[in-house]
Amino acid sequence: MHFIPEALDQYVVQHSEDEPKLLQALTRETYQKILQPRMLSGHYQGRVLSTLSKLIKPKTILELGTFTGYSALCLAEGLQKNGVLHTIDVNEELVNFQRKYFDLSKYGSQIHQHLGPALEIIPNLNTKFDLVFLDADKPNYINYFHEIIEKLNPGGVLLSDNVLWSGKVIEPLNENDQSTKIVLEYNQLLKDDDRLETVLLPIRDGLTVSIKK
Repeated sequence: MHFIPEALDQYVVQHSEDEPKLLQALTRETYQKILQPRMLSGHYQGRVLSTLSKLIKPKTILELGTFTGYSALCLAEGLQKNGVLHTIDVNEELVNFQRKYFDLSKYGSQIHQHLGPALEIIPNLNTKFDLVFLDADKPNYINYFHEIIEKLNPGGVLLSDNVLWSGKVIEPLNENDQSTKIVLEYNQLLKDDDRLETVLLPIRDGLTVSIKK
């Protein structure tokens, strides 16, 4: 997604923190071997996630939607020394791929993978979180929200990805387009929930930052 001219977008990336070499390698292998490699967070958004995590300094992180592990590694950069990151995905074929890169990083022992439907796994996580990153299937965004909001600590931050949904949020709604319908409802939910302070950032495909009061 380029909401600003591509040349200006490139300037933004060139004047932001460099992409770590391990993540460069992860990106290369994802594009070589994995279907839909564009699902990767990528260099710029990855550095945004890393910076936010470093500012928050979370002891506990929950990620919904691991894909090949790029965003998890970015978020882990801000973990406290003994912090943990729980990441959930339904794709069994990617588990070993994720683990290879997790273990190549210095955060391997802090990252816990969960395989299966997030709506079944989240209730069994007996911990509360300082930071949650939501980047899973869009039709379940509202369902995920209701599962995670009570597990988010006061002062904790919810990051929600793809909230501009390729610009479809401002186009006439196709009633058969369930994903766009849910993203629209989800964005309004975040805006209206009085437990949250929310700002939607036009970064890549849209990233919302919500702080729990």
